[in-house]
Amino acid sequence: MRRVRATVIVLAAAAAIAAGATGAQTAQQAAPAAKPAAAAEHVMVAASDVKWGPAPPSLPPGAQMAALDGDPSVAGKPFVIRAKFPDGYRVAPHWHPTEENLVVLSGSFSLGTGDTFNEGTMMALAPGGYAKMPKEVHHYAMAKGETVIQIHGTGPFVVTYVNPKDDPRTKK
Repeated sequence: MRRVRATVIVLAAAAAIAAGATGAQTAQQAAPAAKPAAAAEHVMVAASDVKWGPAPPSLPPGAQMAALDGDPSVAGKPFVIRAKFPDGYRVAPHWHPTEENLVVLSGSFSLGTGDTFNEGTMMALAPGGYAKMPKEVHHYAMAKGETVIQIHGTGPFVVTYVNPKDDPRTKK
């Protein structure tokens, strides 16, 4: 008797599920199909495929840059870039209107905060080191040995020098 009652309950549940599924299919057929959300682009870049070019004029001459994903000049959009610096390369105190996140991939990259370049207060980051500079924090940097860093954030990635005389765009 218990076995018959359990079988009846299972069959009734299966019938209810089937009826619900059929009703759902009918409702789906009647409703217009929603447009799928824009698919995110899957990005993979082999190290040998990175396309280096001159860094923008907001950085001192000698640096190279490569965009791996996104466009750092577009406001509100995420980006990933790499920068390559020769030994001794320096970036004078500056700030960005957006947060800057960087990882050292090779070489040694030293960073300091403040309005005056001071090698004695800088922290050297080796490969694998990470730094986060909140928006508008005044900071400066220096490379030891050929150095490659990767920066990610949300655009626009703009460099504003604390002292306008340090801006390479004004030097001719």
